[in-house]
Order: sequence, then structure tokens, then C-alpha cells
Amino acid sequence: MRLTQGTFSYLPELSDAQIAKQIEYSLANGWAVSIEYTDDPHPRNTYWEMYGMPLFDLRDAAGILAEVNACRRTFPRHYIKVNAFDASRGRESMRLSFIVNRPPHEPGFALTRTEGPGRTLRYTTRAYSSDRPEGERY
Repeated sequence: MRLTQGTFSYLPELSDAQIAKQIEYSLANGWAVSIEYTDDPHPRNTYWEMYGMPLFDLRDAAGILAEVNACRRTFPRHYIKVNAFDASRGRESMRLSFIVNRPPHEPGFALTRTEGPGRTLRYTTRAYSSDRPEGERY
């Protein structure tokens, strides 16, 4: 099961050249770029670990792509995404987010159905990867 979060998640994997083009687009719009990674990609887990500091001062896509590749080398079996934030209105607003690295095997999610009082049904998702301890999920 392929994780579908963020922009371009339904497309095939982006090449480094395509990633660089998206970073160039973000920089051309004046957006700050950051890199995040996780081994728990649950849809409600919106706070991934940040790799380094936000790249406010970098205005070159090659420099940001070098940081992406360093993150890939450090965490080859994690999900890694690039985020672009717009601070033009005095607050950080997410403008673009896309996954640039996936683990070799994506185990997917289970749908758990719980019956409540009356005819109440509740559905929750659980990542199969969360069956293993943090740091050993992939």
C-alpha cells in the first residue's frame, strides 16, 4: 500500500531534477523550505521530525537538494518530505508539501471497526508499522 500524503502523492516518484524544479518554484515565490522525516506516517501525525533547521537563508535549489540527499543518507528507511512555507502574511502557512523518500516496503494501514452503544460505529486507522517499536519500524 502506497502512502498518499501531500502534493504529488498519487504520481510516480519524483526524480531529483523534478524535486529541484519544485524547490526552485518555492524559492521563486519567496517561501521558506524545510525537510522533515518520520517512521510513523499516520495521517494524524502531522508533526514529523525536522531535519536540521528550516532553510530560510538558502536561495539555491541545489543547496536544499544537497540537504535532502543528506537526510536520505541519514534516514534511508524513513519517509522524508519537503515543506514550503509562506510567511508573507506574518505567519507560516504551508503552501507545498511532498514526499521525496519512502522506505523500501510500505506495510500500509488497518481499518479497525468498533461498535458503540446503539448502532454507533467508529472507524480508526492503525499503521501496521506501529506494531514495532520506534526506530525499528522499517
